[in-house]
Amino acid sequence: MDKLIYLDNAATTRTRPEVAEAMAPYFSEYYGNPSSFYTLAHKSAAAIKEARDIIVESIGAQKYDDPEKYDVYFTAGGTEADNWALIATAEAYQDKGKHIITSAVEHHAVLHSCQYLEKRGFEVTYVGVDKDGIIKLDELEKAIREDTILISVMFANNEIGTLQPVKEIGAIAKEHGVLFHTDAVQAYCQVPIDVDKMNIDMMSASAHKLYGPKGIGFLYIRKGIKTKSFIHGGAQERGRRAGTENVPGIVGFGKAVEIALANMEQRAKEEMELRDHLIKRVTTEIEEVSLNGCQKSRLPGNTNFSVRFVESESLLLDLMSKGICASSGSACTTKSLDPSHVLLACGISHERANGSLRMTIGAYNTKEEIDYTVDCLKEIVKRIRGLSPLYEDYLKKNK
Repeated sequence: MDKLIYLDNAATTRTRPEVAEAMAPYFSEYYGNPSSFYTLAHKSAAAIKEARDIIVESIGAQKYDDPEKYDVYFTAGGTEADNWALIATAEAYQDKGKHIITSAVEHHAVLHSCQYLEKRGFEVTYVGVDKDGIIKLDELEKAIREDTILISVMFANNEIGTLQPVKEIGAIAKEHGVLFHTDAVQAYCQVPIDVDKMNIDMMSASAHKLYGPKGIGFLYIRKGIKTKSFIHGGAQERGRRAGTENVPGIVGFGKAVEIALANMEQRAKEEMELRDHLIKRVTTEIEEVSLNGCQKSRLPGNTNFSVRFVESESLLLDLMSKGICASSGSACTTKSLDPSHVLLACGISHERANGSLRMTIGAYNTKEEIDYTVDCLKEIVKRIRGLSPLYEDYLKKNK
C-alpha cells in the first residue's frame, strides 16, 4: 500500500517534528530527575515550569512565580485526568452529597468512572441530548439537587464533533454552587478556552490530540477545590499526583501547545474549508447518507456520517485497502460490535448507527486527499450496496 491518507485525527495526531526535536535532549542530555537537587535536575525542573507556564496561559488560568501554586497538574493522559476529576472529587465531597450529573454522550473515561462510583453508593444522572448531540440545558438544571456535588460535561464530542454550551453549563453550575468539570481532550487548542470566563472548575486535556506526544495530559483544578490525591507515593505535582514526572512528554506538550496557539485560527479556517468540502461532496454525491452532529457548532475538522445499507466494518476495511485511515467512532471502542452510544443518544436508529463513518481532518490533510477519499468512498459504497438485499428492496420500493 503506497498511498496513506490519514483521516482519524480525533483518535490521535502525528507528532510534529518541532515537538520531537524539543523533547529529544530530555531523554539523553538533560535526563536528571526534577525532584533532585543538582544542576542537571534543575534543568528538568525548569523545563517543566516553562511548559506549565505555556499551558496555564493557554486556558486563562492564574500564573504564578512559584510552581507550587499552579492549578495545572500533569497526568498520563486525558483518561487519567477524567478519572481523577470524577473519582477523587466524589470521594472528597461525599460528606456534602453523593449525586453527580453528566451527559449521555460522554467519553467512556467519564461514563465508566461514573459507573464505578455508582457501585460505591453514588447516584448519577445522565442528562439527554438533542438530535445534534447538544445537552438539554433545561434538563440539566432540573437534575440539580441539594446533594449534587459535581457536573461533568465534555467540551466537544469525540465522535460527532458537537461543541457543548460550556459557558452556559458553567454558569448554571456556579449559580447552584456545584463544581463543574469538562473533558476538553478534543477541544483543547482547537477552539478558544478560558476557564474563568467559562466558570470551569476542572478541565482534562491530552497532548496527542494536538500534534504532541502520547502518554501525557493534564488536569486543571481551580484553586480551593479539595480534590484528593489520585496517585499516592512521592510529593510530585504538589503532592497530588505522585511519580517521577515525564519530562520529555511535558516538554513536548508545552511545545505542541505553543505551536497550536500560534496558528489556531488559521488552522481552524483551513480545516473547516476541507471539512465543509468533504461534507458537501459526500452528502450530495452518495444517496442515503446523513451527517451526524451539529452542522454549525462542531469541531473544525470533524465529520461523522451514517451510510445506509452499509456496515461500518466493511466500509473501513475497503477504505483501508485504498490507503485511507478512518474510523466508525471512538478509538476506545473500536473492538466493540455495539452501535455508538453517542449516536443512539442522539436518536439515530440502530441501522444508521451501524453504518457510521468518522473522518477527522488535521493540519496535514489536503483537498486532493479529500477528493481522492470521496471518489473511493463512492465506489466502495456502490460495491457493498450491490451485494445488499436490503438495498435491493429499497430500490424496488423507490422506483
